[in-house]
Amino acid sequence: MPGNVPGATRALAALTALAAAPSPMPASSLARQLGLPRSSTYHLLAAMTDAGFVVHYPEEGRWGLGVAAFEIGAAYLRHDPLERFGRPVLHRLAHDISDTAAAVAHLGVLHGRETVYLLTEATRAPVTVVADVGVRLPAGLTATGRSMLADLPAAQVRALFPSKSAFVDRTGHGPTSLTALTRLLVAERAKGWSEEDGFIVDGYASVAVAVHDHSGRPVASVGLTFRSDRVDGATRAHLAAHARRAARELSRRMGA
Repeated sequence: MPGNVPGATRALAALTALAAAPSPMPASSLARQLGLPRSSTYHLLAAMTDAGFVVHYPEEGRWGLGVAAFEIGAAYLRHDPLERFGRPVLHRLAHDISDTAAAVAHLGVLHGRETVYLLTEATRAPVTVVADVGVRLPAGLTATGRSMLADLPAAQVRALFPSKSAFVDRTGHGPTSLTALTRLLVAERAKGWSEEDGFIVDGYASVAVAVHDHSGRPVASVGLTFRSDRVDGATRAHLAAHARRAARELSRRMGA
């Protein structure tokens, strides 16, 4: 461990180990994981318990995360990290593709069977799209939604779409059954990005790539929407490559 602030380093390592454990840990297990003498581990745990970051379960002889650790996690969420990290990434994406196509870059998340858009950023030559901030659209139809669905376990996708009534048909295009959706997700997972053309609005198309957190779970998606008659297949693949770079950058910022 670094020697400049050993106490802080050990405390952070202990918090990380306790957070990763499926249940509270014995001090002996934590000592082995941290590479510390058991006596030093007990002193560390006692200090962290006094500060509220660790709680002791004496009947079980185990230690777990305390309320102070929860409060820090809640504060992290209050600071809207996804939107704060995503804003400069979207701005750069829109700037980088401005000479390629008129489009709108957007950041969306899954909310049940819907895609909810958190941020948008237009290129220098903007286009009018329905994917504005706060708008909700059927996740099975949007490239943004399907890029996240493609990285979810199959059982979770089945739970979200248990019957044909769970599907929405806006334009006569797009999946309207679990079989059709699954086939599309498998193909898009293999391709590395999702695409829709006229599924939401006739004449408009989108490409999107999922953003992942530190555990590899899809937490958001970076997408681009444009007029379908002005962007050919090769250019769409080029735009998807830009979206993939932006998604990877945002994933990195989110700890992936």
